[in-house]
Amino acid sequence: MSDTDLQALSPAKRRRLIAVGLLSALASTAVLVALYFLVPFEFIAAVPLWVTLTVAVVVLLGVTTWQVRAITRSAHPRVRATRALAVTVPLYLLLFAATYFVMASTDPENFSIQGLTRLDTLYFTVTVFATVGFGDISPASQAARLLVMLQMILNLLVLGVGIQVFLGAVQRSRQDEAQGPMSGADRNS
Repeated sequence: MSDTDLQALSPAKRRRLIAVGLLSALASTAVLVALYFLVPFEFIAAVPLWVTLTVAVVVLLGVTTWQVRAITRSAHPRVRATRALAVTVPLYLLLFAATYFVMASTDPENFSIQGLTRLDTLYFTVTVFATVGFGDISPASQAARLLVMLQMILNLLVLGVGIQVFLGAVQRSRQDEAQGPMSGADRNS
């Protein structure tokens, strides 16, 4: 069943499919946030910052690649793209929040406020992502400023290129569907 077939569903079945997709997206986000608050980050503190960032970027690229493949193989690519965004964007934000938390824990002089909690660093990450920047927490060291600048640049890429990649995957899936049906085993939601 393709996205065009989604329109052919009864309104009740269409709402159910969309609701399941949204609930799945919400559940994915909730799991990622819970992991952020539960996983001990003490073991990361001994690892150099550049190694941590490299691993984070590789994880993010791997998840993004997997999500694009899932969209292109999905019977409902638009619904699947919503789920993909609900995993990829929070993961991106939580990776930065975790890095900021480790930086603040390792050296309290990295930020303008001492003793930042996980919630503080998540809040800071989201304010940088949303370009709000209230100024209550700010980077104080050169390393922290460099990382925040990197996040700002990557924010533009995530918002511009990242969303375009997911939309392109939806379009590709729809084109593939128009060219010929695939077996039920090859397409999932």
